[in-house]
Amino acid sequence: MMRMKLCMSMKRTSSSVPRRNLFFSLLAVAACAVLLAAPFAAPFAAQAQKNVPQERIATGRVVDKDGSPIGGAIVYLKNSRSNAVKTYIADESGNFRFGELAQDTDYELWAESNSVRSKSRQISSFDNENKFYFVFKVNVAKPVSLDGPSL
Repeated sequence: MMRMKLCMSMKRTSSSVPRRNLFFSLLAVAACAVLLAAPFAAPFAAQAQKNVPQERIATGRVVDKDGSPIGGAIVYLKNSRSNAVKTYIADESGNFRFGELAQDTDYELWAESNSVRSKSRQISSFDNENKFYFVFKVNVAKPVSLDGPSL
């Protein structure tokens, strides 16, 4: 086997300069690929975000015919698919909240106080909303005071 002499320009160098240049070249190509792909990835990211179900919430207040809050009123949430009923006891300000409602289910809500029922309200699976606010009016009679003026 015959050995050839390499000229000076063909000699292999032990310098890391060519490797560094290769690294930076590959880094530049990767950065350009990311920048060019970004406009195309945005619609896919938006579509993926649309497919993620968001939590639906029903909140509101229970009031009497004068608009005063009815604390302790019972609010009912009926799942129209399974007929399961959940209840919530309104706080002293008449507020209630139901969370984690399914997107593909219809619901019926109403309130009761002292065996008097409000009008029902609906949440449809076709509603685009994720947050619902209801005010239920319950026509309850005010308690009559037996302590009247003495004769």
